[in-house]
Amino acid sequence: MKTYTRYLPDDAATYSVGEKLAQLAQAPLRIYLSGPLGAGKTALVRAFLRSLGVQGAVKSPSYALVEPYNFSNYSVYHFDFYRFFDQNEWQESGFRDYFEENAVCLVEWPEKAGGLLPQADLEIELSYQLDDKPEASPETAGRRIEVNALSPKGQVLIEQLSKQQ
Repeated sequence: MKTYTRYLPDDAATYSVGEKLAQLAQAPLRIYLSGPLGAGKTALVRAFLRSLGVQGAVKSPSYALVEPYNFSNYSVYHFDFYRFFDQNEWQESGFRDYFEENAVCLVEWPEKAGGLLPQADLEIELSYQLDDKPEASPETAGRRIEVNALSPKGQVLIEQLSKQQ
């Protein structure tokens, strides 16, 4: 399994990774994003969508559960399962069809679906990380991103992403 790991010192670095992923992505693709609240999952998705030309508001679909974005040759679905309390909610949601289309599915909090989601191509883990400076504090923490490939398509994406760094 291929892995891409980087320290992201600020929002601009997080946005840069999101933009690069968007430029490399081809449907169908499943990207699952995990990490604590505020770690940058939505920021990464926002950068991904902005890079594809989305102009309007890009918000976390915490209440709607999914925000669709339609492009000429495929759709992007941004899911947020934070409010799921058990895996039955995934089964009852009717979202399974979205994952079978010619689409890019970006899923925040995939673990809330209890392992019922189709296999991801990429799993992204975002976390807070202090840099190596002695004056670093949680308030000035950057982020750590770890991207794991779980499919041949994901492995190719990580290889291409690594070459761009």
